[in-house]
Amino acid sequence: MSSIQHISLAVKPHPALKVEEAESVPHIPLLHEEPFSVIGSDRIPPLISDSVIPDTSTCFGPRGAALIHPSGPLWVSDTGHHRLLGWKTLPESDQAPADWVIGQPDFHREGRNAQGSVGSATLNVPTGISLCGNGMAVADAWNHRVLIWNDLPEDNNVPADIVIGQNDFVSDQANHGLRDEAKADSFHWPYGISCINNRLMVADSENRRVLIWDRIPSINGQPADRVLGQTDFSERSENAGSTPTAMSMRWPHDIACWKGHLCISDAGNNRIMVWEGIPDIDGAPCDYILGQSDANNVDHNQSLYWPRANTLNMPYAIASHDDWLVAADTASSRLIAWHIDDLQTNASARALSGQINFHEKGDNRWQPACADSFCWPYGIQITDDIAVISDSGNNRVSLWKLAL
Repeated sequence: MSSIQHISLAVKPHPALKVEEAESVPHIPLLHEEPFSVIGSDRIPPLISDSVIPDTSTCFGPRGAALIHPSGPLWVSDTGHHRLLGWKTLPESDQAPADWVIGQPDFHREGRNAQGSVGSATLNVPTGISLCGNGMAVADAWNHRVLIWNDLPEDNNVPADIVIGQNDFVSDQANHGLRDEAKADSFHWPYGISCINNRLMVADSENRRVLIWDRIPSINGQPADRVLGQTDFSERSENAGSTPTAMSMRWPHDIACWKGHLCISDAGNNRIMVWEGIPDIDGAPCDYILGQSDANNVDHNQSLYWPRANTLNMPYAIASHDDWLVAADTASSRLIAWHIDDLQTNASARALSGQINFHEKGDNRWQPACADSFCWPYGIQITDDIAVISDSGNNRVSLWKLAL
């Protein structure tokens, strides 16, 4: 009988792939040494993962959060549990229990749309969340809609006031059931959301576009006023059906305003698109691109294995703070930030957290999770000098003081 030889196919990053000078590129810390509070999971998790059974203090793959004011309230999209968790005040101790839940009958149950029919207080993979006027807006991704509360909820299962992307609260089909045809009033997997100068902006990820409402919607199913990433509201092809350009998108995921510049993280093209102001025409091309050398190249880390100060690998989230634009460079499990004085295509970031230098990557630095490491951070939101990081792969949300 012939013997069978076992061959390992594990791929190990060869040190020769690193560039010595990249390790010595200086950086400043983006965040203080450790978060002042960690919710959803442990600051230093056990080597064997704990259960993520839902309760008042657990999260399962959170994708977004919004600290409404520096003292609170805080709302978190507990994505894997299909619910929103709310804290009346800023959590200042680890694993502080939530005060409110929306999307489930109580804190101890889970399931898409609470294992029932879609409604005005149910959720199916909630992701982006943002202050919106006097209330808040949430991207309810797999119900292909955005829910808007005119006032901030202050109780369990407060129903939303407005729904967009659907004509009513009981519908949940992508593009109203016409998957291959987008419209000004439809979504296919909306992810990121932002309210800028009373405009609502939604990253409609699977339609490869960002929709803009010039005013916060006031009626159900209100159509958008403008589209970026496509030349009109009916198109939804990847990169507008052609090769990548300064206009097109692949997987837009988040939106921010940076010193008057509109910024969109195009995770599928491994870049951040920057416009000088908010465009007033459909399909306007961006003015600058971060993470790539030009508008046509889109490979992760600019076709390199190891990241650099000027590269990105699936940046899902962005936020601004004074002169800084902060990005969650998700697949490199790090946060990086650019200063406005450096704004140009292919600019290098100055600030870093999550890795020891700009040339490293790896979930939790390829070590067991600790307080200052990240594993696929999907969300970042900044209020004053407080950064709220949705550290999805570690099933937690961490709150930090900015060091910038």
